[in-house]
Amino acid sequence: MNLGFGHPGRPAGSTSDLFDLEGIFALVRTMQRAPVSLKKIYRYPVKGLSAELMERATLAAGQTIPCDRRYAIENGPIGFDPAAPAYFPKQRFLMLMRNERLARLDTRFDEATDTLELRDGGDTVRGDLRTPEGRQRIEDFFAAFSADELRGPPKILHAPGHSFSDVARKVVSIINLASVSAIEQLVGAPVDPLRFRANLYAEGWPAWSELELVGQTLAIGADVRVRVVKRIVRCAATNVEPGTGIRDLEIPHSLFRACGHSDCGIYAEVIAGGTIAARDRIELVED
Repeated sequence: MNLGFGHPGRPAGSTSDLFDLEGIFALVRTMQRAPVSLKKIYRYPVKGLSAELMERATLAAGQTIPCDRRYAIENGPIGFDPAAPAYFPKQRFLMLMRNERLARLDTRFDEATDTLELRDGGDTVRGDLRTPEGRQRIEDFFAAFSADELRGPPKILHAPGHSFSDVARKVVSIINLASVSAIEQLVGAPVDPLRFRANLYAEGWPAWSELELVGQTLAIGADVRVRVVKRIVRCAATNVEPGTGIRDLEIPHSLFRACGHSDCGIYAEVIAGGTIAARDRIELVED
């Protein structure tokens, strides 16, 4: 159990956290008994663009959700080499933290053909991202759509097996829906869980209990096992309302003011693969 992050209701590192073992172990026992299920599965084929709901997903050890962040839109030259793909921070791409108008777009991705469809109101643009012509159509769209936010010509980036995640290691992201409900109380407004752009949404955990799972193993369904590796520090992307692109809330600020940190959700590495589906049970595995 990782104790260094502190309790979600107190500033991280407070002295009392170091001696609250009884409360933490009680929380673990509660989570082991609680009926927790996988409510929704999502992927984001193009970094910064809209989510795609999945009924099921087949996970492989050491990999992301299939097709998650397969593509990204370069915002000014970064020297990305498809032959030797490397991690770059999200600020080098079009992304919601700075480019909130992306949330207005309704996107569809055909995994069989790598065709991306963009809808902005009544206008639709479609391009096969495997071909220069298809990529050019999408790049031309963003050259106009994001003209005042670009540091150079937008470029579609891809490398086989590479994921343009916000972190360097290949992970799946998990949000506890009870924590989203707690944030609604903090901000005094409804909060769409898709603001957090997670892959997996869990139902049944007590609010904030997921933050104490770093270092723990979770079973999802019959076969999949994931190791929780990191809490997710939220950025200004969560302030943007999905579908409208309006920056209408201050979620990281509200979290920090109330809890002493801006964390919500966890990253986990897949350590045993298999197929997961909505309504699968999620259980804490004792090592």
